[in-house]
Amino acid sequence: MLAPRWLPYALLAPALLFELLVHIVPMLTGIFISTLQLNQFFVRRWLDAPSAGLGNYAVALNFDGAIGAALLRSFAITFAFTVATLAFSWALGMFAAVLLQRPFRGRAFLRTLFLVPYALPVYAGVITWKFMLGRDNGMVNALLGDLGVTNGDTFWLLGGNAFASTVVTAVWRLWPFAFLTLMAGLQSISNEVYEAAAVDGAGLWEQFRHFTLPMLRPVNQVLLLVLFLWSFNDFNVPYILFGQSVPASADLISIHVYQSSFITWNFGVGSAMSVLLLLVLLVVTAIYLPLSNRRLRDA
Repeated sequence: MLAPRWLPYALLAPALLFELLVHIVPMLTGIFISTLQLNQFFVRRWLDAPSAGLGNYAVALNFDGAIGAALLRSFAITFAFTVATLAFSWALGMFAAVLLQRPFRGRAFLRTLFLVPYALPVYAGVITWKFMLGRDNGMVNALLGDLGVTNGDTFWLLGGNAFASTVVTAVWRLWPFAFLTLMAGLQSISNEVYEAAAVDGAGLWEQFRHFTLPMLRPVNQVLLLVLFLWSFNDFNVPYILFGQSVPASADLISIHVYQSSFITWNFGVGSAMSVLLLLVLLVVTAIYLPLSNRRLRDA
C-alpha cells in the first residue's frame, strides 16, 4: 500500500507517461529537427543530417524570400479562417443553446440532431461535404441552381470559393461542440434570474445581454480558446476536401507545413515552421488567459 501522500502521484503517473510519449518527446524531436538540414537525402539516417543552427528559422521568417512570403500569406489566410470559423461556430451554438433551453415538445430530438455533426467521424463528415460541393453532381449546386441563386455549375472547391467551402465545412463540424458547451453553461443559470428580470420589465434581448452573457463568461473564456486552437491547427478539413492540391485561397498553415515537409522534402524548414506555429499559439494563449481572467475578476 502506498502512503497517502504518494497516491495522487501514482494515479497520475500513467497519464503523465503517455503525455510524455505522445506529446513531449515528439515536440522535442521536432524542435531538434528544425535545427538540421534534413531533406530526402538524410531521411533514413536523419541524425547524420548537417546542422543548420537557426538557419531554417531565418529562411521561414525572411518575408522577402519566396518561402517566408508564402508562410506569411498562409498565416494570414489561417487567421481569417480561424476568426470566421470561431465567430460562426459560437453564434450558431449560442443561438441553438438559447433556443433549446426552455422545454417544449421535440426538444430532446433536436438536441440529438444538432450533435450529429460532432459525433460523426471526421473523414465521413468532410468527405460528404466534398461530394456535396462537387461541381457536376453536387447537391449544393443543384439546390442553388433550382433556387436561381447561381447557374448550378459553380466551382466550390477551386479558386476563391475554396476558402468559403473550408469555413462552412469547419463550422458544420465545430458548432455542435459550442452548442453542447453553452447549453451546459445555461443549465447552471437559475430560471429565477430571468423571472425577476421579466418582472422588472427586461425584454429577451436585455435578459440575454445583461444576464446570460455575463453569467456565461467563464464558459465562453474556455470555449473561445479551445475553438481558436482547434481552428488554427485544423488539418483534417482542408486535407480531406482538397488532398495535396490545396487551392491558394485555402492554404491553411497546417497544410502549408505539411507540404513544406512531405511534398518538398524540406523537413528542417517544415519543422521550423511548426515550432513557430507552436510559439504563436503559446503567445496567444499566454496573453488571452490573463486578460480574460482579469476581466472576469473585474466583473
